[in-house]
Amino acid sequence: MMTKTRLTFAAVLLALLSMAPTQAVLPHSVNGKPVTSLAPLVEAVAPAVVNIRVSQTITRRNPFGDDAFRRFFGMPDSPSGSREVASAGSGVIVDAKRGYILTNHHVVGDADTIRISLIDGTILDAEIVGSDPATDIAVIKVEAEGLVEMPIGDSTSVRVGDFVIAIGNPFGLSHTVTSGIISALGRSGINRDGYEDFIQTDASINPGNSGGALVNMNGELIGINSAIISRSGGNVGIGFAVPTEIASSIMRQILDFGEIRRGLLGVNIQTIDAEAAEALGNDIDSGALITLIQAESAAENAGLQVGDIIVEINDKKITDASELRNRIGLLRSGDEVRIKYVRDNEMLMTSAELGRAQDQMVLGEEIHPGLSGSVFAPSSTASDDGVEIGEVQEGSPAAQRGLRTGDLITHVNRERVRNLKDFRAVAGNQRILFLNVRRGDRALMLQIR
Repeated sequence: MMTKTRLTFAAVLLALLSMAPTQAVLPHSVNGKPVTSLAPLVEAVAPAVVNIRVSQTITRRNPFGDDAFRRFFGMPDSPSGSREVASAGSGVIVDAKRGYILTNHHVVGDADTIRISLIDGTILDAEIVGSDPATDIAVIKVEAEGLVEMPIGDSTSVRVGDFVIAIGNPFGLSHTVTSGIISALGRSGINRDGYEDFIQTDASINPGNSGGALVNMNGELIGINSAIISRSGGNVGIGFAVPTEIASSIMRQILDFGEIRRGLLGVNIQTIDAEAAEALGNDIDSGALITLIQAESAAENAGLQVGDIIVEINDKKITDASELRNRIGLLRSGDEVRIKYVRDNEMLMTSAELGRAQDQMVLGEEIHPGLSGSVFAPSSTASDDGVEIGEVQEGSPAAQRGLRTGDLITHVNRERVRNLKDFRAVAGNQRILFLNVRRGDRALMLQIR
């Protein structure tokens, strides 16, 4: 009886332990040398990680904004209705000479003031050089001497199972170091409105780690810690970092051009599976079906046609429309891409020089939060006939408000919009949008809040 009780207790204990987040153990050796401590590695790279504190002014609309209402209810005057809020994050010095620091857009994107603190306690003022919400990468700059930078590693060479450390400021606890492994590569679907190719790690990442460093065993930066999946807000062993391949590309564009020049193929696409492909006479499992090609676009110049199914970009498999959007959106205008596609059940190859997305498309979230998850492009039927919705992501705010791929917007708040320039000018900074939509033979009006 005693034996059975002990066995039952042991089984329960084992089950409970298996449910807890597991942590990677220290490797026995690195580059053939025995490892007894990560301290030398941490001591070398930690000075390049900074604590970031930002403040911003938030304006709140007073429901009793009318002066007579405030006097009637005896409320104090509040002319501005604004308050200052503070938040914290992390950053990584990648250019000590010029004072450039990589961090997340969501850490500094809306900041009025930014201050960083170094590992020795030095506090410095910083300014935003540029920021990209679609990849959640930002570059800030400080003026100082004696900074320590972290070398940027090759994130394309990392493998699942590689040991890594994460350094940041979780919950304001400066320069906290955690260890783990690379759990997965190429993760997406974390932020529907962005371009993603995340590194997943089980190194503990918590609030405040955002913008911090994911470091390999050679002391090189391979990722900027960006997000976690958690029901409680704390670490459960699933964290995500933006690979340095992406972060470096965004930083170079910001420094070279002062803006992001995102690549554009110039197609409307939809996901296709094996059953749908078979209906079109193609023997493939998955891909992105081209449903529209914009005039004079990279796709048209490359010889692609409506009905082609793209299955690879630069030798990387494309399984759905979202993956194709990510692959292209993470490249810059002018880049040449190799495209493998299927036409009439024949596998073909072509190459295309990407156009510039900013010139030919607008992300819905750049116009209004209620349009997030949609992409607007010039009309495919006439250049002066409104703006067309080239994509609406399933479950996004735009989809929830009734927008569909292919909708043509002709008026915003009763004002005619003929092109993307008109659309930006009329719809920008508006709290409520009334969109006149042409959907096939139907005309309708949608309210966007």
